[in-house]
Amino acid sequence: MSGNKHFNVHEVSCCIKYFIFGFNIIFWLLGMTFLAIGLWAWSEKGVLSNISSITDLGGFDPVWLFLVVGGVMFILGFAGCIGALRENSFLLKFFSVFLGIIFFLELTAGVLALVFKDWIKDQLKSFINNNIRAYRDDIDLQNLIDFTQEYWECCGAFGADDWNLNIYFNCTDTNMSREKCGVPFSCCTKDPAEDVINTQCGYDIRAKPDSEQRMFIYIKGCVPQFEKWLQENLTVVAGIFIGIALLQIFGICLAQNLLSDIEAVRESCLFT
Repeated sequence: MSGNKHFNVHEVSCCIKYFIFGFNIIFWLLGMTFLAIGLWAWSEKGVLSNISSITDLGGFDPVWLFLVVGGVMFILGFAGCIGALRENSFLLKFFSVFLGIIFFLELTAGVLALVFKDWIKDQLKSFINNNIRAYRDDIDLQNLIDFTQEYWECCGAFGADDWNLNIYFNCTDTNMSREKCGVPFSCCTKDPAEDVINTQCGYDIRAKPDSEQRMFIYIKGCVPQFEKWLQENLTVVAGIFIGIALLQIFGICLAQNLLSDIEAVRESCLFT
């Protein structure tokens, strides 16, 4: 009887062990890929040869997304893989706690976003405006802003005049740039008949009356357009977040189950 009990515990342990290993090795490999992409991007921009330049950019460097997400996935994947494969209690506990902290932070961020909507909107406006100022300073940031404005069909945080914050696009008399009183091409409305993007479509556009601007560029800002998109896709967004949360809880439960099995096997070995 005792032999059958020990055999069942061992079988359950193996089943969960290799499931956790196979599940986490995907995250481990993805984490390494994201880290490699991030480091390659920094290498291309010369950041790795001049580390102090990390703080020089006034706006947000999108490479940080790859490095942070890749780093978290790499650490979690490593702890889950090696912890399950080697039946290492410390790594499995680390995996569970780290995953639990991430889940708690996500939950806290979601609650705070619902409670402090106006504050979040102000922070989002400030974030976008800071990146508008740094638009020409980093090619990755420039591509991110262009993608955002094209995808949500918007211009600036709350309107095209937000581009007055950028030294190349403002309408001041001291601005000698050819882009003076203009907007980036990503603010321009798209003509389906045009195969080639006109990168000069936003030149001098804000020097024209508002009624004329509407014919050539997006008037709405990216913050209200993001809010509109969020409301229209709330079910999908909520489903994604719930799916991620359930996946994290599932991972924690599996790790704790495997830990219990490991402890049970070790205790059975002590008494045999």
